[in-house]
Amino acid sequence: MVAVFNKELLSWYLITLKLKETVESGLPILPGALSPARSIDFPEAPQHQQPDNSLQIVVNGDEEKSAEKTSSPESEWIISIKEKLEQANQDAAADSWAKLCIYRVPHYLREGDDKAYIPQIVSLGPYHHGKRRLKNMDRHKWRALHQILKRTNHDIEIYLDAMKELEEKARACYEGTISLSSYEFVEMMVLDGCFMLELFRGVAGGFKHLGYARNDPIFAIRGSMHSIQRDMIMLENQIPLFVLERLLGIQLGQSAGLIANLALRFFDPLMPTDEPLTKSDRNKLESSLGYRATFDPLGDQGGLHCLDVFRRSLLRTGPQPVPRAWIKKWSHSNRVADKRRQQLIHCVTQLREAGIKFKKRKTDRFWDIKFKNGILRIPRLLIHDGTKSLFLNLIAFEQCHLDCSNDITAYVIFMDSLINSPEDVGYLHYCGIMEHWLGSDSEVADLFNRLCEEVVFDINDSYLSSLSEQVNKYYNHRWNAWSASLKHNYFSSPWTIISFVAAVVLLVLTFAQTFYGVYGYYWPR
Repeated sequence: MVAVFNKELLSWYLITLKLKETVESGLPILPGALSPARSIDFPEAPQHQQPDNSLQIVVNGDEEKSAEKTSSPESEWIISIKEKLEQANQDAAADSWAKLCIYRVPHYLREGDDKAYIPQIVSLGPYHHGKRRLKNMDRHKWRALHQILKRTNHDIEIYLDAMKELEEKARACYEGTISLSSYEFVEMMVLDGCFMLELFRGVAGGFKHLGYARNDPIFAIRGSMHSIQRDMIMLENQIPLFVLERLLGIQLGQSAGLIANLALRFFDPLMPTDEPLTKSDRNKLESSLGYRATFDPLGDQGGLHCLDVFRRSLLRTGPQPVPRAWIKKWSHSNRVADKRRQQLIHCVTQLREAGIKFKKRKTDRFWDIKFKNGILRIPRLLIHDGTKSLFLNLIAFEQCHLDCSNDITAYVIFMDSLINSPEDVGYLHYCGIMEHWLGSDSEVADLFNRLCEEVVFDINDSYLSSLSEQVNKYYNHRWNAWSASLKHNYFSSPWTIISFVAAVVLLVLTFAQTFYGVYGYYWPR
């Protein structure tokens, strides 16, 4: 009787606890939940089991609730996966990668210098749109748009309608999802595009002609213009070229080929060389271009944006872009992470010891390096405070855009191989090959050594690979090293030459004296 009495008390106590938990959790009380016979089963204990042993409690009413709780998150998870797959299907069907040409710089490239890829004064396009530190330039963009409308007597709706037609095509040029609404995106394209056109036309024909004051803080050939040019050449700060062509066409009535020429005149101060073309090089250039009077950086392929136009103008008669397969670009055998394997040739100091001479080549194509008869001819290169950002963005574009050659990357890596120390920079400067406005030769050496730290590059896929093989073959020939050592040690100055000749004469006289002495001893007269 005692055991049964304790069991009943325990059952009512457990029912009370269950009701308390139900009330606190806010769950509805099911009918019949108060019935101990229906809610809780107490199995009969064997005769040998003690009354104080633990009892097994099975709550029948909670099984359905627990099943609902476990099934609900699983169903939501499956639904979310199906939604993601549907989005992936839409992305694949849209074929959005085909028109992509304005990229976000990969993180592995940003590790070297993030500032070189981020605009400091003006934002163009959606990637840096709306950033607080760049908003000061927005009022000048509105000034430019107002000046255009005032000068042309056009209504703003003409420009907005034109950009609405190009919105989908323009969005496809950018990487990832653009969070701007349709109205915001169209407004941005009109505002940024008109701002760029005013700068292009002002530099080409004068800002006074466009109606700006002589002391204008932005629209003038002075002040922050160099910083604006450096921001506008960055990969993440580009506007599609067809947007600029449409906006300029509305203003002038026609713009075929004009945008590219205006862009090149605007970005001319960033050119890494100022060496004019020789007459023979000019004739070769004209013949290679089909005897056209002027150079068209777009050719028949059509430009993508200002950075692409600038790059084409640098390479104009260089190797034609060859589409590169993604698997080839990223394969383990072609990815060069080891600096020792990435080195195309030896540094200037080592090449000089092997007898290789350096001379300046007179051409404005800074990448056009030649090697013949132990002489390495390199065109002149100008280094200024914007050179690093320029080369980094050109390299980033070549790394991201598959239908693009790696000629700029190959040139920078070649120069990186040549320059290992400030002494190498000093000798190139002595030869007239390199001119810089940085603090010291060590800063130039450090600049080139950091430009391609994380760059993916295939040595064999380079327009300089054949030249590098010729240089290395000459370097590995021992006779060339011995000959160079002889010239360096005994013919480097008039005094060493006189000393060498005197030593040779003395050696010959000593040999002659010894010979006649031995001859007179054995064959006396």
